[in-house]
Amino acid sequence: MNQTTLYGTPVSLYTGRARSYLIKAGIDYRETTQSSAHYRDVVLPKAGGRQGIPTIELGDGTVIRDGAAIIDHFEATSGHAFSPKSPKQRILSRLFDVIGSDGLLRPAMHYRWSFPEENREFVLFHFESVMPAGPERSQQAATAANLAKAAGGAFGVAPETMDLIETLYLELLGKLDSHFGQHPYLLGGRPCIGDFGMMAPLYAHLGRDPKSLSIMQANAIRVFRWVERMNRSEPDVGEFETQSDAYLADDQVPDSLIDVLKHIAIDFIPETRAAADCINQWIDDQQELASGTPIPRGVGMGSFTVRGVTINALAQPYRFFLLKRVQDEFALLADASQQEVQALLAACDMSDVLNISLTRDVGLSNNLEVWL
Repeated sequence: MNQTTLYGTPVSLYTGRARSYLIKAGIDYRETTQSSAHYRDVVLPKAGGRQGIPTIELGDGTVIRDGAAIIDHFEATSGHAFSPKSPKQRILSRLFDVIGSDGLLRPAMHYRWSFPEENREFVLFHFESVMPAGPERSQQAATAANLAKAAGGAFGVAPETMDLIETLYLELLGKLDSHFGQHPYLLGGRPCIGDFGMMAPLYAHLGRDPKSLSIMQANAIRVFRWVERMNRSEPDVGEFETQSDAYLADDQVPDSLIDVLKHIAIDFIPETRAAADCINQWIDDQQELASGTPIPRGVGMGSFTVRGVTINALAQPYRFFLLKRVQDEFALLADASQQEVQALLAACDMSDVLNISLTRDVGLSNNLEVWL
């Protein structure tokens, strides 16, 4: 049996990233939860012992944990079918992967957990569906949901930041809607790695939960169509005059996408800078940090100000694991291509993504992110 098993759930932010890739890549897979004895006894030990989703199990028993590693595996076997070859598009594809996977967690957490009247029953149903069957299932689901809700504060969701979060998100929806009115995907007629990254927050939390779904459908129907499109194996681009399954020619980057990135930069750049400062100070404070040590989810709170509002958010090394990929891709470019990319990032107010870094790199070992 060569079918791939995806361990995940519809309510999971990161499962949406991996699932969309499997669909678009035409991978034969089935999806199930991680509540089975097989997952506990066979899959989990191979996943480094970390109870994380998405995790996949290949037909030969190989286990891969984390969406980035899952996509890496299939990209390597497909000749990097969803990685643009031209320099500017390639860099932006990687950058949108960072933004989607780590840069939009604040609105995702806010819209899921700050509206219990609209969302609670819907979310509890899904949390219960991944719990082992038994008389305590409902209570276990409620406990898990409360823990997840509490985590929202770690990403900067607080009473004093909510108005800003909603304003920035609605502005982002408007800019994304303008872009997806002209192009089916971020870079033309074919999804790229960045599209899958953006599916993480824009599907399960922001394009499926009742409160945020209603906002997206009312304010950004073209973004909603992109979410639908990303979960279908066919191109699903009937409303577009041009239906080519290709990236835009000549390394083109539409002005609409530059507008999207300029808006995202408003909080993404200061948060990334604050997180790097916090993590680097933490690294300096360690008496010993041996290579191969698993990284924690966060190592403190980074503080930064956006439009006069102070936000405190968890400083996550994983953001820099993904950002290093952008920087590594840039380093491989010829000088002329680097200059083109630098000019593009400057136009997007994103120049700093090339130089904000940690003093220790993060890598993968035995399905875990570790310090190198």
